[in-house]
Amino acid sequence: MTQPHIAVLGAGANGASIGADLVRAGHDVTLIEQWPSHVEAMREKGITINTPGGSWTVPVRVRHLCEVATLREKFDIVLVLVKAYDTKWSVQLIEPYLAPGAIVVGVQNGMTLDDITDVVGIDRTMGAVIEITSAMFEPGVVERHSPHDRSWFAVGSVGGATRGREEEIACLLHTSGAVEIVNDIRAVKWMKIVSNATTLVTTAIVGLPMVEANRIAEMRDLMIRSGNEALAATLTLGNPILPIFGLGQNDLLDESLVTVTLLDTLLEGFVMPTSITTILQDWKKLRRSEVDNINGLVAETLARHVGGAPVNQTIVDFAHRIERGELEPGIHLLEPLLSGAGI
Repeated sequence: MTQPHIAVLGAGANGASIGADLVRAGHDVTLIEQWPSHVEAMREKGITINTPGGSWTVPVRVRHLCEVATLREKFDIVLVLVKAYDTKWSVQLIEPYLAPGAIVVGVQNGMTLDDITDVVGIDRTMGAVIEITSAMFEPGVVERHSPHDRSWFAVGSVGGATRGREEEIACLLHTSGAVEIVNDIRAVKWMKIVSNATTLVTTAIVGLPMVEANRIAEMRDLMIRSGNEALAATLTLGNPILPIFGLGQNDLLDESLVTVTLLDTLLEGFVMPTSITTILQDWKKLRRSEVDNINGLVAETLARHVGGAPVNQTIVDFAHRIERGELEPGIHLLEPLLSGAGI
């Protein structure tokens, strides 16, 4: 079998890091990215990855989004790493360049499975969950806070046509971290939403690194309540509680401790004391965040089924006010945030 031609669609901090790992492992990879300065920096100097254990620079092949229409090549595997809200249009952009039998994998936060299947069909879609902590503020340079031994993925099929091909994707992602193949990828992605609901937007609103925010008792209470609402949302949908982050099923037997276990596992094993979330990074760049795809999804799901999610809805409201320029992230928002959430 010839080597598959891989596209990494979205070469931000995580996409560039994974792309660099694939290139170092000898794979045929094309990165596709929308930030012009970043594209030019990668073309000129490659991707520099800084980790706690060292740094390296990797030459890469990269295309700007506007160059996709000029491509003549076809891709066998597309790893989608754009923001969740950019999924549908970006997959529509790449769809004409899929080879027969190609697989499109959403390696993202949020529930993007249906956005992908709506465009390319369930027979060409595979789901994934990602846990890598990284940052990017300089074009061509990734600050990867979680090295390979502290990075984790899950991979699973969403339909019968791709069943049995999970190992193809797992082998690729294994160049960047530990990988588990799962039977119920939708439920596992919801478990990641439970984890994300605790930290991503909550700690960004108060402008603190995740570990530092967790040390504040009232903040930790807010984070856990937000995650518990997300857990209620996935259970309401009929999904089982499944382990992530390398945990075992026995680690999650007590439903009342699931959110706490996920939060402590994340903070102790996957982030650095100075790590800020992707949401706060977006706000520092004056960019829109994925709040609607995380806490917003939780609030919408519970509103539809059981009446509401007061903590997550408050988090969404504060995030929207920040994105409208009405508020600035910072610890001064802690008290009004707690009050708004009824804590």
